[in-house]
Amino acid sequence: MNLPPVHIENMDIKLALGGFILNVLYVKYGYFHSSMREHSHSHGSYELHYIPCGQGILVADGVRYPLTPGTLFMTGPGVVHEQIPDHNDPMAEYCIFFEVLPGDFQLAATNYNSLKDNLLPELLVNTPFWIGLDNENMMTLFEMLADELSSKRLGFHHMVTNILEMIVTRMIRQYTGDCSSPHDIPTKTLDDCRLLTIENSFLYEYSSLTLRQLADKLGLSTRQTERTVQKQYGVPFREKKQQSRMSAAAHLLATTDMTINAIAARIGFSTPEQFSHAFKQYYGITATQYRSQKK
Repeated sequence: MNLPPVHIENMDIKLALGGFILNVLYVKYGYFHSSMREHSHSHGSYELHYIPCGQGILVADGVRYPLTPGTLFMTGPGVVHEQIPDHNDPMAEYCIFFEVLPGDFQLAATNYNSLKDNLLPELLVNTPFWIGLDNENMMTLFEMLADELSSKRLGFHHMVTNILEMIVTRMIRQYTGDCSSPHDIPTKTLDDCRLLTIENSFLYEYSSLTLRQLADKLGLSTRQTERTVQKQYGVPFREKKQQSRMSAAAHLLATTDMTINAIAARIGFSTPEQFSHAFKQYYGITATQYRSQKK
């Protein structure tokens, strides 16, 4: 399947959903030729995923799910997940990452035609994880989205916003069951760039990231940054960094033949001994034992 590329990161896009505003931080489309390692999102942050073609595996909170063409899934705050492609048939993915901003429920309710529409934001925030096969013809919407972004015809920003609202709405109304979220919606959130900077820093710069470096990126003091990380993830900076490093180590142990020493250096430990001690303390088994279980 040859689909146009999609990449939105700097456009100001905000979607209305009942009493909330969904602040879109990025929309991307691409192929998975290697795994996306285990990670989770901060409070109020969600990723909507759609698989148009290819095969793979999603591991969410320790449960494995097959990914096939037409699969939809939403990963919300605190849901630990990773995506593993089938190397014989690599999967493609559309991904929409947004944060939920609180709004005026009473004002928003006057713009809705039925009580059922007001259930959409409730379903979103009370369902931190959902997966299923699309039955709302979402592929058509993603194709429209790609076309608008590539052609940039008059009014394309308005069209893109409307299409994204339809995608999110059609996604949520496919939910079944009710799984309550362990987290409350935050009353305040970071601005676009700061939230995305924090997410990406822990996902890609875990080996060398310091509190001071993150503070400089955010334009905050180290104390403000520490409080911000605590608010977004529920753990202090040091613990969140350690989670990210251990997740990366586990991924490398399970998917590569790198030596323990090489992995220790890759994720930022000064010595293999320090890494081995930290890994066993975190997972309860040695790195060698972990690898043997996963191979």
